[in-house]
Amino acid sequence: MSRSTSRAQRPAASEPRAYLYVEGPRDLEIVEGWAQRSSPRLAACVREATVILGGRQPARAREHLAEARAEGREVRGLCVLDRDQEPAHRDAGGDGLELFVWGRRHIESYLLVPAALGRVLRGAPPRALRALAHELPAVDDERSWRELDAKRRLAAYGQRIPWGRVARALREDELHPDVRTFLARLAAHFGVGLALEHVS
Repeated sequence: MSRSTSRAQRPAASEPRAYLYVEGPRDLEIVEGWAQRSSPRLAACVREATVILGGRQPARAREHLAEARAEGREVRGLCVLDRDQEPAHRDAGGDGLELFVWGRRHIESYLLVPAALGRVLRGAPPRALRALAHELPAVDDERSWRELDAKRRLAAYGQRIPWGRVARALREDELHPDVRTFLARLAAHFGVGLALEHVS
């Protein structure tokens, strides 16, 4: 199982008391970008305690957490999933693992903000950004956003997206309520306080 950082040589005393589980490296880059814009301490927690599952595999998160708990550690986990398919149970019972499922189909859709992309992709042809803005659903059309295949749309864009930079570039009024909810839950998971504007 891939980890955001290798801690194989560290003593058990330095192991996190809370883990964050994400599907892949891109998800980690996005989450860390949001965390950095919110709180340096939260970003540090994300870097230190994230496990990359290698796909939408909450069962692997449960297995990893169970192994940590079998060592006698009091540890909990938060598993972040795209809404490709609803899991059977959104939250666990006594196994210490909670699930957070995005309201939209993919986490990448929360970065489809043309203004933020324009601030980061300064070398991108303006015409491409205008075309992207034209093809996206209206801001208040959440039903269409929920079904949008953001991964396919961004792949068709034809340019590498620096996910973490775009996440950090989002302004307060560009953060979707789902992202604000997630950041509040992530901060609570790691016991980190956030300024009010980051969680409202």
